[in-house]
Amino acid sequence: MAEPKSAAGGGVQSLERAFDLLERMADAGGEVGLSELSASSGLPLPTIHRLMRTLVACGYVRQQTNRRYALGPRLIRLGESSARLLGTWARPYLARLVEETGETANMALLDGDEVVYVAQVPSRHSMRMFTEVGRRVLPHSTGVGKALLADTPEEDVRALLARTGMPAATERTITTPDAFLDALARVRREGYAVDDNEQEIGVRCLAVAVPDAPTRAALSVSGPAGRVTDATTERIVPVLQQVARELSRSLADTNGATA
Repeated sequence: MAEPKSAAGGGVQSLERAFDLLERMADAGGEVGLSELSASSGLPLPTIHRLMRTLVACGYVRQQTNRRYALGPRLIRLGESSARLLGTWARPYLARLVEETGETANMALLDGDEVVYVAQVPSRHSMRMFTEVGRRVLPHSTGVGKALLADTPEEDVRALLARTGMPAATERTITTPDAFLDALARVRREGYAVDDNEQEIGVRCLAVAVPDAPTRAALSVSGPAGRVTDATTERIVPVLQQVARELSRSLADTNGATA
């Protein structure tokens, strides 16, 4: 029997199912077997096989030699374009952070095992942090990396650190998994992350995750350690948290408007 052509809310059911399978593949690390997808989605194997065949033909999924399925290279272009667009949407919020804190504001995403900066509004001060859009760094040495990984299960964090290593960018960089996990626990307790001269000597960074973002995203405020002090942290963090919540609501409204 042919599956129904439409789903609740007027959507096309086969499209909803295909996108759901892609997201389940991403959640599983990018490579899965059909039986795993069937178990997690509740869909019958023939339906999954038909959908995967279509996704393979379109280049969004590829079949491995071990007969498992992996996310395909055509998704890279979509991801790069959406990351640029997400950065564009974030710029007014970053500008507000600069206006209210006086320091450089950034937005970063978790891309695989790395942090990538997708948007920035620089401080008006002549002395500021020079992280450029497009720069990639490892999560263990950055405030945004801590914010992005704070709610990740411990075993997944350890696996990521094992893949990337923990090279020291400065003498203040965290270089052991246990110390990094302690730092993530502090982020969960306090609601924000700190990079205290860990990526660059003389630079201090405060960061928070964007709640309920369509992909893992974080906002940060960075500046010279002499300006981003413990006293100014008490003033900056509530602003960061409020702007992150507002950006989250804006992204949710955008998703709803395009549905």
